[in-house]
Amino acid sequence: MSLQELQKKLPEIRAWIDHTLAAHVAAARPVSAFGFPRLGSYYSIDLLATARAVPIAAVPRPPLASMGLAGFDEFENMEADGITYLSSYFVRRDHERVESLHFHELVHVVQWQKLGPELFIMAYALGHLLSGGYLTNPLEKQAYGLQARFDRNDPPFDVASLVKLEVDRIAQELLRSAQALQ
Repeated sequence: MSLQELQKKLPEIRAWIDHTLAAHVAAARPVSAFGFPRLGSYYSIDLLATARAVPIAAVPRPPLASMGLAGFDEFENMEADGITYLSSYFVRRDHERVESLHFHELVHVVQWQKLGPELFIMAYALGHLLSGGYLTNPLEKQAYGLQARFDRNDPPFDVASLVKLEVDRIAQELLRSAQALQ
């Protein structure tokens, strides 16, 4: 898949995301409403008040193959515990009390905020395609790396600042790699 093909699909992907978020807006709750004891030591009060979590039976993923995007079978078929779109994320109901999962999804909220929707979607898709899958996607590696620090009970740190320092570089490297392949 070329960079141009992916760019042409951005409006369709974004429309699917907007539709999905609108369909679940009534179930969305501020992350602060979950009352997690540690998240406030890593994220701003403002972020925890504005980011939304939606407990759901199964997290919704865009039907990328039916949109004409190949190479995302693993992503479309995995049993994800959570997924983030813009400033909202979906978590499986059987994981809605797992603070570590919320920590991870909040990393993605910050990534979306810093990159903006189009660049985030491009970087995430390219990360998946160029790196060989979900766990090796650089945006996921960033989220899992910070989550590991949280899970180890490392001293609190400003997650948003760390994400913002690295995420632009990650996105630009992915775009350069994709352009080099064309």
